[in-house]
Amino acid sequence: MDTIAFADFEKVDIRTGTIVEARPFPEAKKPAIIMMIDFGPQIGVKKSSAQITVHYSPEELVGRQVMAVVNFPPRQIGPIQSEVLTLGFTDADGAIVLAAVDKPVPNGRKLL
Repeated sequence: MDTIAFADFEKVDIRTGTIVEARPFPEAKKPAIIMMIDFGPQIGVKKSSAQITVHYSPEELVGRQVMAVVNFPPRQIGPIQSEVLTLGFTDADGAIVLAAVDKPVPNGRKLL
């Protein structure tokens, strides 16, 4: 594994946000969900597409806090632009499990 300088880590802006809307994304090549995530007044609500359909339904995502990289450029995914990268890990079968905080924190808080 390559090591990085702490200054490199500081460039990645990871924030908490609350999912305020989620819906299926049938136009995606692989099954996915489009989420609108509220990162608080400084950043606002941003759109993200994630291939998380194995473990999550759109209905159960609303109100959930997640972590996302908010300073990547937008990425075109089919007909939508994904504005943030929602973070997750693969389980033993390769399905995505969302990365999240274990206690509520204000939307927009930065990972330190």
